[in-house]
Formats: sequence, structure tokens, C-alpha cells
Amino acid sequence: MNSYDALAASYDALTADAEHLRRAAYLDRLFRRERAPVETVLDLACGTGTIACLLAERGYRVLAVDGSEEMLTQAAKKAETLGERAPLFLHQAMPRLRLGREVDAAISTLDSLNYLTRTADLRETLRRVCRWLKPGGVFCFDVNSPYKLRRMDGQVYLDETEDSFCVWRTFFSERTRICTYQVDLFRENGQGAWDRAFEEHRERAWGREELEAYLREAGFDCVTVTGDLTSRPPRPEEDRWIFRCRKPLA
Repeated sequence: MNSYDALAASYDALTADAEHLRRAAYLDRLFRRERAPVETVLDLACGTGTIACLLAERGYRVLAVDGSEEMLTQAAKKAETLGERAPLFLHQAMPRLRLGREVDAAISTLDSLNYLTRTADLRETLRRVCRWLKPGGVFCFDVNSPYKLRRMDGQVYLDETEDSFCVWRTFFSERTRICTYQVDLFRENGQGAWDRAFEEHRERAWGREELEAYLREAGFDCVTVTGDLTSRPPRPEEDRWIFRCRKPLA
């Protein structure tokens, strides 16, 4: 089972505190400050499509890519009310990104790039994002910081909705710099009983300097890093970093 296949149906309710509206507004402000108009946007690892749909509502033409068919099923349902403005959803793994046309901007939100635990996969993903950006296009993404992932070692988190109960157990390895999430999901099946599913998620703690190096290696420049949804430099105890970079003009 792929990560998030079992969680897909309950994901939105379990992540109601992710501040999607603020994130979409932040990205919209960023795009409106660009010198060239931003009309087409790639949402890499779009999940259930919340950010993609919010940007589509704001007038952007969105290509949204994810590796989980179940998450994309939820995203397509969410986009039904948007009609012709609905994002185009594609089932692709990040290191195999292939759009067939260039876009004005690219985003990846809610620590999706942390899920690339192999250096080769991260480098190939960044190379492909740069390939499908128009010259001068901006790439904006966030990652969980090493500080946050280390702090999660040995923790247990509980999420509950009216029809689901989720237990997250987290373990961090200093040797691999990988935080493992073991997820037990209990969902009411409508027959007076609960179904149980299990998933294991893995996120790598990428350092700021290595991410900056891989971005430049992939062809990006003008790399900046801030705290989450701010314009200030990240603090030492920052949970989430936002990276912004640009594909150079030809």
C-alpha cells in the first residue's frame, strides 16, 4: 500500500489545522509580485488537491501531480464544483515528473519533499521541476526542518473526527536522518463496527545547505529561505522552512 492510500478518505478532516487558506493566500501574493504574469502553476505532490483548488478558484490554471491514486480520487471529487477551472490531476511520482508543457510557477506544500528519502530521488525531482518551469519561473516549497523531525522522536499523536480515529507513532534515526510515522487508522464502517488500517510514512531531515546545493545543481538560482508563511529568516527552532528559487532567464 502506498503512503496515504488508507488515509486519503479521512485526510482532509485530520489535517483541518494545516491553514490551507493562509497558504494559498501566501502563494497568491508571491505570484502577484512576479515580474512576469503567473498564469499556470504546477502543484507537486498535491495530495487531496486543497491548495490546487484554492489556486484554481483564484484564477490560476493548475496542473496537480501526486503519486497516490486514492488521494487523487479525493482531489477530483473536491474539484467537481470548479467546472472548467478545475485543476488537471496527473498520477505521477515526483522523480518521474513529466508535464509535456512548461509552467509559469511550481509549488509543493506541507513537507512533501521530505518524503523523498533518497538523495537520487530528490536531485532528480528538482531537476525535473526546473526542466518544466519557464525561464524566470519561480519554485516555492516547504519542508519540515531537522529540528522538528528530531523533536518528534518517540512521540505519539492522536487525531479524531466523528467517524475516524488516528494514532501516529514517530521515531527518528540519527544515522539515516529519517523520521518514521507508524499510522493506525480506525474508521467507522457504517455497520456498527470500525475498520483498522495501517500505514508507515518516512520523512528525511534535509539540511538547509544541502537543499540549497541541490537546487543550484538542478539549475535554480536566487535561492532564499524563510520561516513558515513569513518573509523573515528561519529561527533556530523553526518547524517549517519555506524555500523560494528561480529558473534563470534563458
